[in-house]
Amino acid sequence: MLEVTAPGAGPGIMSNVHFCTFQGNQISACRLSSSCVVGGIAVVSESPLILVVEDEYALQGVLEDALAEAGFETDILSSAEEALTLFKGGSKNYKALVTDVSLKGRLSGWDVARQIRAADPAFPVVYMTGAAADQWASQGVPNSILLQKPFAPAQLVTAISQLLNIGSAPSAPA
Repeated sequence: MLEVTAPGAGPGIMSNVHFCTFQGNQISACRLSSSCVVGGIAVVSESPLILVVEDEYALQGVLEDALAEAGFETDILSSAEEALTLFKGGSKNYKALVTDVSLKGRLSGWDVARQIRAADPAFPVVYMTGAAADQWASQGVPNSILLQKPFAPAQLVTAISQLLNIGSAPSAPA
């Protein structure tokens, strides 16, 4: 937690803070944090970091925009293998997985979720699919949410928020 003095600030003032790193004059990375000013002190908390696996480039941008607008940080990867390497590396504190079911490469979104759940049995999982919804009951991990493409960005934000807030989904594969 970072505390900074905010002279003249009153209770109940909320803001978002972007922490950016630079390489030369170029921004190399940014993360969004939320802050709440209470009694003249701004308390900053980092946004939840979501691991997103989607191999369609156009959809990656839509997902990133929707999640950033909702206050989430994202690491968006194109392959299951990359996602598992990052997750198992443990250098980042991911809060949820959003994965397409059908991915290029040898592993599917089902595989990614199973391997992550082997490491963390309660890890929130949201699946996205255009054609494999009928496989959710047999392939999906318990207490996950499946969104059938096309879906509204707000549905994704709602699904992630629900999993993060209650720790389980309203329904799960049988």
